[in-house]
Amino acid sequence: MTDHEPLPSTGHAEVRIMAATPEAARRVATVLRRCFAATEQRSYPAGGEGGTRLHLTVDTGHAAEPARSWLASSRSPLGDEPRADGA
Repeated sequence: MTDHEPLPSTGHAEVRIMAATPEAARRVATVLRRCFAATEQRSYPAGGEGGTRLHLTVDTGHAAEPARSWLASSRSPLGDEPRADGA
């Protein structure tokens, strides 16, 4: 993403996959789709050596297992967030 691109809406994440082959990028996207609701992927050439860039948006609010359990366990308990004063 560049500085002028808008952020995805709350509960969504933009995913960019860079791979040497289109098949490798598709395999990663397939795994993500098993964990999250996702938009249709968009693919683009990457570099002059035949690589692939694949973009998709995932809905983190509609996560399937195992992503749901991972998301729940990765959240910090209240009070453990870093404070602005560095303490």
